[in-house]
Amino acid sequence: MKDYANIKNQIYSGVLGKLIGVYLGRPIEGWSYRDIQRQFGTIQYYVHTQLGLPLIVADDDISGTFGFFRALEDHEYSEKLSAAQIGEAWLNYIIEDKTILWWGGRGRSTEHTAYLNLKQGIEAPRSGSVAINGQSVAEQIGAQIFIEAFAMCFPGDPERAVALVRKAASVSHDGLAVDAACHLAAMDALAFEYSDLKTIFKEAERFISDPRLRKLRDDVIELCNKNDGWRKTREDLDQMYGYQLYPGSCHVAPNHAMVLASILHGGDDFQVSVSIAASAGWDTDCNAGNVGAFNGIRLGLAGIDRGADLRREVADRMYVITSDGGSAVTDAVAQANHIFHAACKLNHWPHQEQEASRFSFPYQGSLQGFTKCPDVKAPSWVCEVVPTTANQTGIEIRCCGLGQGLLAAASTPTFIETDDHQSNYLSTASPALYETQTIRAKLYTDHALKHKTAVQLYIVFDGLDGRQLLFSPKTALAGGEEWIMWNIPKLGGRAILRVGIAVSSEQRFDGSVRLIEMDWAGAPAEFIQNGIFMSDIWDTNPKQLQMWTSSAKQFAADSTHMLCVSHPEWNGLATIGTLDWTDYTAAATIVFGAAKAAGMVLRCKGHRQYYAAAFSNGNAYIILMSHGSRKVLAQAACKLEPDSKHYVSFSCCGSMLTLKMDDSALLHAEDSTFSRGGCGFLVDCGTILVDDISIYASRKKQNEKEEQR
Repeated sequence: MKDYANIKNQIYSGVLGKLIGVYLGRPIEGWSYRDIQRQFGTIQYYVHTQLGLPLIVADDDISGTFGFFRALEDHEYSEKLSAAQIGEAWLNYIIEDKTILWWGGRGRSTEHTAYLNLKQGIEAPRSGSVAINGQSVAEQIGAQIFIEAFAMCFPGDPERAVALVRKAASVSHDGLAVDAACHLAAMDALAFEYSDLKTIFKEAERFISDPRLRKLRDDVIELCNKNDGWRKTREDLDQMYGYQLYPGSCHVAPNHAMVLASILHGGDDFQVSVSIAASAGWDTDCNAGNVGAFNGIRLGLAGIDRGADLRREVADRMYVITSDGGSAVTDAVAQANHIFHAACKLNHWPHQEQEASRFSFPYQGSLQGFTKCPDVKAPSWVCEVVPTTANQTGIEIRCCGLGQGLLAAASTPTFIETDDHQSNYLSTASPALYETQTIRAKLYTDHALKHKTAVQLYIVFDGLDGRQLLFSPKTALAGGEEWIMWNIPKLGGRAILRVGIAVSSEQRFDGSVRLIEMDWAGAPAEFIQNGIFMSDIWDTNPKQLQMWTSSAKQFAADSTHMLCVSHPEWNGLATIGTLDWTDYTAAATIVFGAAKAAGMVLRCKGHRQYYAAAFSNGNAYIILMSHGSRKVLAQAACKLEPDSKHYVSFSCCGSMLTLKMDDSALLHAEDSTFSRGGCGFLVDCGTILVDDISIYASRKKQNEKEEQR
């Protein structure tokens, strides 16, 4: 009988290992081996602060790994998932020139080349083939950097892991690159069952089909056995497989070789293995990410925790930057749970379908982004945020010398932090939390607590004068387990950046408050954006619009209207909201310009999966957009005059969809394809101007949810 709890922990360790490796290697990506050695020697810990960089940034290794993985959910976890269907996920979740990929141009960036092929109707696997793109493009590194989430769906089953990864890798790559990705997938799957490297390498060898990769593997093993240290192996590999021997900017051969060498020289020391990969040059974040994921699975949390504390500063945090902007701010726990859920579906394992709270800290040492809040000023010794002990769940807010005039506060991000926009990859996103939503938190304090201690939920939001804090009323702690709730007031359509919990005391308090779980759900009771955001003609991207995720070529503030949405091609979207939004209404005043089609969208799951209320050619339509194809669910005659202004309302409640114009019902449709997702605007080949946006939850559904909770 399988140990599902252990498998779940191994998946989490694999995800965490991936993050640690990427964050170690990312700041020095593109540096030469000699420059890394000269400035840092060996990268044993994060060096971002020394270079003036944020730790948590948008990165293709992370966004691609966990973004493309969503193809499985989108196709109901079918093991028959095809390369073409994964390619469709690329089109759905990638925003051209903005997200996930290195947009280096056709014939230079392998992934960019594949994306353009997909966009032009060349389906995978032809989109990534040597026949279409040429060998030098097809055999760059990218295939192996996106594989871990797919591979971890089949613990101990390398055959099935390799079969799925081969399809995923072939969307963009071919030849040696696909074979290398499959080799690592086999190693990842085997790492769930074996800890011995010799056994894993031997078993994984049978999944190598390209003789070039077999020779590379054999050469690496020989060098690692012969050389006393990794630096000599790195020098030897440079002579045998260095960049100078291959076409393109980032060939798979030297990087795959360095991944294997880092694993072998690192042995059972997680920190040493990822340090080697990050210090060795070539593609430092990709290689360290691959090594970290493999050894995270193989060695588990105990292995990761053997060396320096590489977890606390990361705190599980990551960005998955896709067209589903509301899911951008996420963490290792959430992504590990997604992978485990997929594994249960694919392997027909027993699995409880009920979803846990978004913050429940189920893995030992998990923090889910919670750290000492940077926006609450207090002496460093007042507050420490730490994981609980092995027999407890949650996180502890440890207070030392807390008293009047001081707060101990812990918070987690709900939106992209300003400093984290400093990245080679654009960090387009939407907040995870909105005004008028209700936060629920479960706390625990010692029953023996005698102090006059209280807690408050709070948010950090993007106010008119910069970052501002807003606190709930104080709740006195009675001791034991207790729930607190807070309905966030209206904020004028501003972005919520962080959510947290603050502890205060009228007397000196040296002790802990444990946060067991925290959650919110459903669309906001009311979210409104209105007025003119543009302060001058150059102010086209004010902060209120940065909450929206746009694949439209132009999404900007306007001098006479709130915003403009313009797109020269088919299917330009600007969306806001999260996958928590189920039953709600979105409404706005729209000036319809010269567009082939335009209107509103609901329940968006990316930018090629949604419901649309669209106006085109003298008709109004309710449309289902699924996997790149549009289906008309309802239509009626509705001729719009050029530059006419109308108040449009589009609602979803259960399977019912309702379109109103100027407060009159226009169309109804019924469909159950999508049950959740954000909303926004759609433009095909043209422009609309928008004012007075309002989003509000279905009152009936909202009341039902509150009663259930």
